[in-house]
Amino acid sequence: MGAGHAHPLYRDVTSRVHRAPTEVKLVCLVVFVFAVVATPREMFWPYLVFALILLGVWRLARVPVAWIVPRMLIEAPFVVLAVLLPFAEGGRRIDVVGMSLSVAGLYAAWGIVIKGTLGVAASLTFAATTPARELPVALSRLGVPRTITPVFVMMLRYVDLLSAEVKRMQIARAARGDSPRMLHQAKAVAVSVGSVFLRSYERGERVHLAMMSRGFTGTIPEMPGVATSARATPAQWALVSLPAAAAVVVAATAWGVR
Repeated sequence: MGAGHAHPLYRDVTSRVHRAPTEVKLVCLVVFVFAVVATPREMFWPYLVFALILLGVWRLARVPVAWIVPRMLIEAPFVVLAVLLPFAEGGRRIDVVGMSLSVAGLYAAWGIVIKGTLGVAASLTFAATTPARELPVALSRLGVPRTITPVFVMMLRYVDLLSAEVKRMQIARAARGDSPRMLHQAKAVAVSVGSVFLRSYERGERVHLAMMSRGFTGTIPEMPGVATSARATPAQWALVSLPAAAAVVVAATAWGVR
């Protein structure tokens, strides 16, 4: 499985957040995201509190804001969609700088942008502080079905290889005079996509056979001190879960005073 593989988003530094058990951080991530999503979009102060919680975690994890922000561009397509909503939605409208905008669309756009931003930031925080090699056992400890865990881990492991392969194919096509922006090159792009799909399928079969020949039974074994950390203690659960618990309190308070 490549115990020494390090994901590009992982920051190899020492901090309390890095040392926290992976299964606890994963649960905190899910709870935090659900709390953000469940918060009414018509209110603004809860999202400021959520952002402050993330800033506090970044400080403990020694993750600079300048490292997080460039990697959040992944949400750019959703921002573009959000910008169009105030113009497309119906209902009551207001004039802003000479433009007639839908109130419902403005709230919808705000909800998409802020919730997406906080969700992406929280996910990047988890990725920056969690080695990929610890995910399999953490998922097993949380009761994730044994069939899903290896599939998820293999996807995480090989998505970088497939991305690198796609880049090499793009460079090879460009070196032969290909211009992906030209319509007549659509066939070459489609053939490349199909080729990558077939190669990834064949690679998956080869890797699976190699794992089975080495005694893999479908369950990721625990190897304390080698590829995994020790199980979380009740004290660690209570301490590490504080940011997620605070987010739940903020969401519940927002609904209470709404």
